[in-house]
Amino acid sequence: MKTTAVIVEDLAVAAEVLQKYCVKSGRVTVLNTFSSIEEALPFLCDQVVNLIFLDVEMPGGNGFELLDKLPYSPEVILTTSKTEYAYNAFEYNVTDFLKKPFTYQRFLDALGKLREVSEKKEETEDLSHIYIKSDGKLIRLENDDILYIESMGDYVKFITNEKKIITHNTIKNLTTKINPSIFCKVHRSYIINMNKISDVRENMLYIKGTMIPISKANRTMVMSRLKII
Repeated sequence: MKTTAVIVEDLAVAAEVLQKYCVKSGRVTVLNTFSSIEEALPFLCDQVVNLIFLDVEMPGGNGFELLDKLPYSPEVILTTSKTEYAYNAFEYNVTDFLKKPFTYQRFLDALGKLREVSEKKEETEDLSHIYIKSDGKLIRLENDDILYIESMGDYVKFITNEKKIITHNTIKNLTTKINPSIFCKVHRSYIINMNKISDVRENMLYIKGTMIPISKANRTMVMSRLKII
């Protein structure tokens, strides 16, 4: 099965090279190409893709701003000529960092890393529980026991029916670790268990009486996952 992707790159030549490499590899189907984050965002909010080839510096904002606004977390391969973005790449858990100009072999290496990440995700999706580090020990939490996860800066708080557990982590990192069929990022500060929603009112949802905001960027994805009849 081919990987579905979009290219977000303001330089036409660079976009053409990526398109050519994708076709040549036979492993990536490019659904669309965009020259700015303003053009890419509506498409990506409406169409879930596996991968984004993302330039950093573009008209109207940088690539990381696009990732902040997305309602889900696709794999990302950064394409840029500047190495100073390597730290940001680490913070955003990107799959690989391609420094321009790059060869076809280097492109294939990036796709290899993508395959490794996909295999790890498949393993994660089979799990019914997770382990988190807190107070010097590993605590097992069943997915069904977790109501929601709240950001606290460099820490996150796991809320269950019976307790609250704080651990050193970030919402961005957790979106790549937890089961995506159960959990959903609804706001930059919240991941929720979709099975625990009691009701939804405009830009808010409620879980066990707690009001949780739904960001504008995430609303389309959240609503698409509700079984509305």
